[in-house]
Amino acid sequence: MAAAVRLLSHTPDPERTVALAARLCYSARGVEGLARDLGPDEVGSLLDKLVSMGHFSALEHASFTFGVEGVSRACSHQLVRHRLASYSQQSQRYVRLDEPRVVVPPTVADDPEREARFRQAVEGVWALYRELVEAGVPAEDARYLLPNACETKLVVTMNARELRHVFALRLCRRAQWEIRDLVREMLRAVVPVAPRLFRGAGPGCLRGPCPEGEYSCGQAAEVRAELAPLLEGAHGG
Repeated sequence: MAAAVRLLSHTPDPERTVALAARLCYSARGVEGLARDLGPDEVGSLLDKLVSMGHFSALEHASFTFGVEGVSRACSHQLVRHRLASYSQQSQRYVRLDEPRVVVPPTVADDPEREARFRQAVEGVWALYRELVEAGVPAEDARYLLPNACETKLVVTMNARELRHVFALRLCRRAQWEIRDLVREMLRAVVPVAPRLFRGAGPGCLRGPCPEGEYSCGQAAEVRAELAPLLEGAHGG
């Protein structure tokens, strides 16, 4: 099962909210007057200027909440390292996991024999997990057996500035495949509702030389081609 991402909610009119916050910084006028007179053209102009100059503090006023399913615990452990966000995750303490639902890495799934052995090992772990729970061991203790491959579900909230930071790090080819796939779906979800906020979002090689230096994947052209369809709305916003 591939990562399933749904944009559950977001700041109403996120681009106007960010533009209003940015305009307030340089105006003697009050919020009410600014809000009344801030037109679509000025919103667009302000956002384009903020993004092009890298002045992202005003982007913190727009937040986005995602429902995420079908990712592994290995992936979620990487995601929660982004601390400027809020997370609610399915509990292995209180949710009994009777069925072995796991994410199988492509490098395993590509070989039938390896995948069979992988799934056999998973079935063995789950059999013992169920045995322990049925014998009275609390699920919060039996879960110590469960692998990083175990599927999990999350609700994730990030502001637009942190999302841009996550897109920069995790859409790089040096990020692990699963979190890269997850974050790509998050980008796909937000561009239609706030194209100007996410204009140019992604790894540094979209905008210039790769910032990874000697660790560069050397595939900047491929990265640009991969992300161009997702960012089309942002570039045309």
